Amino acid sequence: MKTIDATVLAGYNAGIERDRLRTGIGLLEFERTKEILLEKLPAPPAVIYDIGGAYGEYAWWLASLGYKVHLFDLSETNIEMSKELATEYPGTRLNSATVCDARSIPRPDKSADAILLMGPLYSITEYEERILAIKESHRLLKEEGLLFSAALTPYSVLVSRLAVYHEDDRKKRRELDDPAVISMIERALEDGCYINPEKKIANGIGSSHLHTAKALREELSCGGFNSTFVHGIMGGAWLAPNLDALLENKETKKVLMKTIRMLDAHEEIIGLSGHLLAVSTK
Repeated sequence: MKTIDATVLAGYNAGIERDRLRTGIGLLEFERTKEILLEKLPAPPAVIYDIGGAYGEYAWWLASLGYKVHLFDLSETNIEMSKELATEYPGTRLNSATVCDARSIPRPDKSADAILLMGPLYSITEYEERILAIKESHRLLKEEGLLFSAALTPYSVLVSRLAVYHEDDRKKRRELDDPAVISMIERALEDGCYINPEKKIANGIGSSHLHTAKALREELSCGGFNSTFVHGIMGGAWLAPNLDALLENKETKKVLMKTIRMLDAHEEIIGLSGHLLAVSTK
């Protein structure tokens, strides 16, 4: 199996996932994803595999609800950090936390009621290798089991830079002036390939694969999942100014979450969301 971008894995092993889902764009992603999970998941104590689940924000939350959760991640640092969340969920435990690759999970066939595949599909840059990861999830799921697959959109790498273009003191604010960045974005919009080895061209993510909703459905179908609905997890809410302050206020947070739900089923604008979440049934 081909590896993921070395810089991406190095970042995970440096602990960059710590607290990512607790502020700003990450918090929007976390809150909306939890809503969808609560709506779709079978009742506890169903068995859930969180594959590529970083240090376990979703895994520990689900375990606290009574699910039997197994966490898998390629990063040793993430698996080690997962132990830290035990203090936030007293009386809760994960059934296991294992370092391994999403394309080869050491669990039996048809052993999971649901699988979270939240990071591997954008971290694995080769098409054939992504299909292997999807087929592995298909192998692990029971009949009628659910797969929740996260993806990044190619439009987000342009829109995020447009939103801060020449704004004072903002990261990425001048990157669109760089022809190499423009070329990289054009390639991502063309075929989803975001080529940024060792983050030498631009800030943000290293080399990754970015999916349109259509491309995400097609890859899931090739991996064995023919019944899929794709959600736009952040809608346009991630572009709101002073996002952290808005999310700290109960009323403005409520408004932002409502706008996400309003756009969720509109295929024409789903790509505006920085993240997608596909829900597939085996």
